[in-house]
Amino acid sequence: MTAVEEATTQSGALQPRQLIVTLYGLYARECGGWLSIAAVVRLMAALGVEEPAVRSSISRLKRRGLLDALRMDGVAGYALTEVARDILADGDARIFGRRRADESDGWLLVVFSVPESERDKRHQLRSELTRLGFGTVAPGVWVAPGHLADEAAEVLARRGLAGYVELFRGAHLALGQIRDNVAHWWDLGQLHARYAEFLERQEPVRERIVAGDGAGPGQAFADYVRLLTDWRRLAYADPGLPLDLLPADWNGARAAELFSELRGRLAGPAHEHARRLIGA
Repeated sequence: MTAVEEATTQSGALQPRQLIVTLYGLYARECGGWLSIAAVVRLMAALGVEEPAVRSSISRLKRRGLLDALRMDGVAGYALTEVARDILADGDARIFGRRRADESDGWLLVVFSVPESERDKRHQLRSELTRLGFGTVAPGVWVAPGHLADEAAEVLARRGLAGYVELFRGAHLALGQIRDNVAHWWDLGQLHARYAEFLERQEPVRERIVAGDGAGPGQAFADYVRLLTDWRRLAYADPGLPLDLLPADWNGARAAELFSELRGRLAGPAHEHARRLIGA
C-alpha cells in the first residue's frame, strides 16, 4: 500500500479517506479489489466513523480516480482503479519491504528542468519526489539514498515524468561532511518529531496488548488499521537514510521495531474480523 492522498495530514488525526485506502489495500485486493458499500460502512463503523463521512470520503476517492462505482451481482460497491492498484503495490514495497540504506549504496541524484508552460508537471514532479523521500540539494536538484533508484525510476516513468529528469547514481565526493549535508537536505527535526508522535500513539497499544487487554478481534482490527494508516505516512516521509548519518538520538529505528512487533500481534486477528464484517 501507499500514501495515496496528497492531502495526508502531518498531525496524528487520521482522515476517513485514509482509513478507506488502508482497508482496500489490506482486504479488498484479496477478493478482486471490490467491496460493497455496505461492507465499507460496516468496516468503518468498527473504526468509529459514521456512514455520512464514509460516503463523502468514497466520493472524494472516486473523484481522484482511485475508486470506480461497480455493481456485483446487483450489489452496489466500489472497485480499485488500475491507478490505485499501482499505487498500493508501490506502497507494499515501501511499507513492508523497506530497508535502511548504508553508505555503500551510494546516492541517487535527480536533476530536472520543466518548461514554465508546464508548471503543473513541475508541481507533480516535486510531489512525487517528496513522496519518494528525496531531499532537496538545490532548486531542480534532489537526492536520495541509492537503494531507491529502481523505485524512483519506475514511479517517475509510470507518472509520465521521466522525460523531465536525469538520474545519476554515485558516491559523495565533496569536501564537506556528508552528515552536515544530510541535515540540510532533509528536515530531520520534523521527521524526528513525527516519529515521536507515532511512538506516543502506538506504545500504549503495545502496553495494553502485553498486559492482556487486547479486547478481542474487533479491537485488534481497529488497532491494526489505525497502525498501518499511521505508519504509511512515515514510510514515505523517511527514505531510509543510513543510521550513522542520523542524530545519535534518532527514534526512527525504535518506531520501525514497534511497527513490526504490533503488525505481528495484530494482523491475524484483524484479518479474521475484517473477513467477518465483509461477509456479513
